Amino acid sequence: MERLRWCTLDTSVITPELELLVRGFADVPGGLMPALHAVQHQAGYIDTALVPLLADVFNISAAEVHGVITFYKDFRTTAPRGPVVQVCRAEACQARGANALHARAVELAADAAIELEEVFCLGNCALGPAVLANGELHANVTEEALATIITTVTAPTRAATPVAASLPHTSDDSVVRVYVPRDAAARSAGADAVAAAFAAHPGVHVVRNGSRGMLWLEPMIEVLTAEGRVAYGPVAPADVDGLIAAGVLHGGDHALRLGRTDDLAWMRRQQRVTFQRVGIIDPRSADDYAAHGGVAGLRNALAMQPAEVVTTVTESGLRGRGGAAFPTGIKWRTVLDAAGPTKYIVCNADEGDSGTFADRMLMEGDPFMLLEGMAIAGWAVGADEGYIYVRSEYPDAIEALHIAIAAAEHAGWLGADVLGTGFAFRIHVRVGAGAYICGEETALIESLEGRRGVVRAKPPLPALEGLWGKPTVVNNVLTLGTIPAILADGAAAYAALGTGRSRGTQVFQLAGNIARGGIVETAFGITLGELVNDLGGGTASGRTLRTAQVGGPLGAYVPTDRFDLPMDYEAFAAADALVGHGGVVVFDDTVDMAAQARFAMEFCAAESCGKCTPCRIGSTRGVELIDKITAGVDRDDNLNTLLDLCEVLADGSLCAMGGLTPMPVRSAIAHFPDDFHRTPAVAGAGNEGAPR
Repeated sequence: MERLRWCTLDTSVITPELELLVRGFADVPGGLMPALHAVQHQAGYIDTALVPLLADVFNISAAEVHGVITFYKDFRTTAPRGPVVQVCRAEACQARGANALHARAVELAADAAIELEEVFCLGNCALGPAVLANGELHANVTEEALATIITTVTAPTRAATPVAASLPHTSDDSVVRVYVPRDAAARSAGADAVAAAFAAHPGVHVVRNGSRGMLWLEPMIEVLTAEGRVAYGPVAPADVDGLIAAGVLHGGDHALRLGRTDDLAWMRRQQRVTFQRVGIIDPRSADDYAAHGGVAGLRNALAMQPAEVVTTVTESGLRGRGGAAFPTGIKWRTVLDAAGPTKYIVCNADEGDSGTFADRMLMEGDPFMLLEGMAIAGWAVGADEGYIYVRSEYPDAIEALHIAIAAAEHAGWLGADVLGTGFAFRIHVRVGAGAYICGEETALIESLEGRRGVVRAKPPLPALEGLWGKPTVVNNVLTLGTIPAILADGAAAYAALGTGRSRGTQVFQLAGNIARGGIVETAFGITLGELVNDLGGGTASGRTLRTAQVGGPLGAYVPTDRFDLPMDYEAFAAADALVGHGGVVVFDDTVDMAAQARFAMEFCAAESCGKCTPCRIGSTRGVELIDKITAGVDRDDNLNTLLDLCEVLADGSLCAMGGLTPMPVRSAIAHFPDDFHRTPAVAGAGNEGAPR
């Protein structure tokens, strides 16, 4: 993206409409970020002539405005060449051929009027390679399909597939409910067209639910019958007439019939707590949420004293599901005990780790669960305002949250008088702008306040001095989404699940080169091998399984001889690995681990906030060292230097971005040393299917 030039005031581009738009954010706390999003949405880019106006409206210097615009890669200062096409290059998509796809995209972009961008996760990690073209997500993209996508988005006139919404609820017994997921992964596989095809048939009542998590079967539809929900999949629009003719509306036999959903082996292996309603309800219906046990946790919490709520959360053993695994109750207690009348709840929905998509699926499949959890947190610590910071790559989740917040306010679950108790709590949605580092809690707070997402030194902790300097709870989506179940069922019920200090359940995400990718929620203690081999079915390519990266791009590569590791925080820490957010990215035997180690350093260099030297400079030196190693230049000396550099990053970085980047590098060197000792002609071949 072109660097900003120092601007001079040019009123010719500041139309009355744009000025009115910008000034409309003047009283919005931290309003610069949403204002920039609004300008770019309307104009296609942010003209530098607007900088003086933005500086004036938000009472900051022009340099600060420049700093914010240039920090976030989503913002552009020149008009795009055409529709924006994003190709994911994160590890999960790399495991399915994304590097070759991106190289082909670069070739095609040279001759096509598109704005090509690489992105490091689109949240479609089980159906990669993923491409987002003009706002539409595509799954399992081949080089041929990519050419078609580019041709389609650049066509002078093109008709988008309409999004078939859930039909209004009806008590008519003559119609049959057919559930078609509205989850982004299901939509990327064609669910909208399937929903429209079913809606065209008389006697069918289409409900757009969340995905059950069996993403390799999407679009998977369910029909409500006398024996329960019966699943069919994967269903294409061309299959619908045949399904109807085969008696699908009564659970009839068909080649795509999977059986009763609850009887499927994938579902029977799970213990769903956080995801208990995902796939069950219409995620945009407050009535459906309440009819399936929603709001019970909030009602129970409001009948308790705030300190009692915090004690319940503490006794449940819930730890932060965002990766750090800090005890949630302790964090809440710190904020509750902090002085001052103003406190905040911040939901970290900046789910940028490759192989993780549970936050997205919960926000799209059961957003009320998250809102209820935030309201409970607000009551527990004395906060009356909450913010959800969502990554820009999740447009479906952003839309779902806005709709759910409006519905929750209408139902009295949010607003000035929550459930008639006098407790006031409001929630705002803020959208990120393509900065992975904003998943770090202090960088996220900086971004919420309208600044560059630069990590803050700690102390002070955000629990004491967080958003706008006030005590702040920062929890991720899965953490807050689990709270309603704990308050509804009691701390003991949740604590009874799991093992050791890893209590409750974790939502594991199976991605990359895996036959059956998707969501598995089960108690801690299941082994990595059970997840990958038993549930995941091994590799999608059919080749030999070689490794899995667990815990996102900062997680370790675990070799198959260690797949007996139980999935719990302490067991993984003892093995120099981390569970993190629960993402598991699978690779077959074509993977080049030296290339993966290089990508870890490349990723850190691209996504570092730049504040501390070890992360900013060390990652760049790491790329250079690995290039020398794979080229055969002073290999042993450079390997030793690389390990020394990893020690500096781990011990000297300000946050986990630089501090954990050594983990994938060290694990690759330790478990796959041969990949660092190949001849230069072989090294760096990547993981695009070349035989070993």
